[in-house]
Amino acid sequence: LLRPGRFDRRVTVMRPDIRGREAILMVHARNKPLDPTVDLNEIARATPGFTGADLANLLNEAALMAARRGDTQIRYTDITESVFKVMIGPEKRSRLMNDKEKKLTAYHEAGHAIILRMVSETDKVERISIIPAGMAGGYTAHKPNEDMYYTTRKQLIATIMISLAGRAAEEIVFGEVSTGAASDLQQCNAIARDMIMKFGMSNQLGNLVFGSQEEVFLGKDYGHVQNYSEKLAGIIDEETKKIIDDAYAATLDALRERRTTLEAVATRLLEK
Repeated sequence: LLRPGRFDRRVTVMRPDIRGREAILMVHARNKPLDPTVDLNEIARATPGFTGADLANLLNEAALMAARRGDTQIRYTDITESVFKVMIGPEKRSRLMNDKEKKLTAYHEAGHAIILRMVSETDKVERISIIPAGMAGGYTAHKPNEDMYYTTRKQLIATIMISLAGRAAEEIVFGEVSTGAASDLQQCNAIARDMIMKFGMSNQLGNLVFGSQEEVFLGKDYGHVQNYSEKLAGIIDEETKKIIDDAYAATLDALRERRTTLEAVATRLLEK
């Protein structure tokens, strides 16, 4: 149907940039009593990647926080707290965790935070917590300082290292790993495979990309047509594994060198 004379107009809606986010915040803040110190431009700067719906949810959550506190105005701290709630989900302080789980979570999150601080050129650590939130037992909240439209190979490797850091910390401290890294592993595997198949970042395969961008059916993977040989499929698997294995080895080395910091951060998380 997408051809001249039919439905030949496409409208691409991207996530809003900083000016777009500020304009959207102004719309959703119209009927909300904001404290005079709240700067919507500053909030727009602190929310890269947020959609219009995220920003609406952000101000609604902030209003609820102010109401629960019995305040008549929304403070800046209400909004900053709501950023974490929108990004990660509500904290579940009522959920009971035994001491062993708390300790494992503390080292896991400390590992994420230390490697993020070490390797990321774009993101900074906002908060580390071992209070369960959303579906996670704890979290390391981070976001870029500005809107990002391109990502380099080095940045993708850094993201994989950050994802693997929790599992690496568990292995170093406890000598075994847990199921807590399941979503981290899914993320880093997806990034590594995209590096090979979509972005042409393979040492062996160079500028080749693989996999059809179009779907034959609506069933996603079921409808994908493999446009490469079994031999190339084996190389793709090898290259994907090498990226993840190399990143994991580098992460283990980095955390072993910073074992004192790892212990200090984990101990602090258990205290506070």
